[in-house]
Amino acid sequence: MNVFRPQLETKCDTYRNILETEHYTINHVPLNKTENAHFTSANFAAEESEFDKCGFSEEYVTNFPAPFVKESRIKLGMKLQQMIPIEVNGTILAIGSVEHLFVPDEVLSENGFIDLGIAESAGISGVNSYYKLEKIADYPYAKPSELPDFGK
Repeated sequence: MNVFRPQLETKCDTYRNILETEHYTINHVPLNKTENAHFTSANFAAEESEFDKCGFSEEYVTNFPAPFVKESRIKLGMKLQQMIPIEVNGTILAIGSVEHLFVPDEVLSENGFIDLGIAESAGISGVNSYYKLEKIADYPYAKPSELPDFGK
């Protein structure tokens, strides 16, 4: 899933590339690259590469047209399924299916889940606030019969 700003106000090469190729990538932002990642949203000229301008390296996978971010530890290769206009604010929601998922073994927890803290992936709030992600707990699958007494 990806959200694009209103296309009437900005020329977005990423948006056009997705429409043309029907593929895109989602790359986790490394903690040491948050400022670089933030500036990829700037309105660069069509002939300028946001990879080059923001200090990232392109990485390609055979038979997949969209570039991944080499510096990212967790990467998803997506196939576009649907573009949904959000009338309230003019944004566009891109829905895709996962064709590739790259996760290094060392960021998997003992129960097989991705540990975003170990992966050193950044979180974002809004459009310009970045955070470190830290695991705070593991809970069992929630069942009504095992509901703790929360002492209300």
